[in-house]
Amino acid sequence: MVSYVYGSLTGLMETMWTYNLAFCGRNEINHFYCADPPLIKLACSNTYNKELSMFVVAGFNFTCSFFIILISYIYIFPATLRIHSTEGRPPSEDSVQQGKMVAVFYTTVILMLNPVIYSLRSKDVKEAFIKELFIRKLLFINK
Repeated sequence: MVSYVYGSLTGLMETMWTYNLAFCGRNEINHFYCADPPLIKLACSNTYNKELSMFVVAGFNFTCSFFIILISYIYIFPATLRIHSTEGRPPSEDSVQQGKMVAVFYTTVILMLNPVIYSLRSKDVKEAFIKELFIRKLLFINK
């Protein structure tokens, strides 16, 4: 709940600082989406408060994340040193091979299937796909 409230409040604060900026001249953002740095470049008013706010929020986010990770590792490291069972031994050759196969599957096969899955949401692609399957079925039956 804390992360949602914090994210909402910082997002609202950054939005309010953006609304206080005045824009003049060319209003075309040279970016893929409306990000803050390209938006600041378009502003013709003083952007000091907005930039300072972004710097403070980013610094706070980095510091908090760093300390949470550091504290978790402080707890994890002694716990791993206390492991004396087979759970703490290095993985076997079979599990390494299996891990490699899973990694290849997730990094290549899944990514290659994404365009196919999303294109099947299109009505035209679905119709072409069904038509192609139907034609192949007819050709297979006629052989």
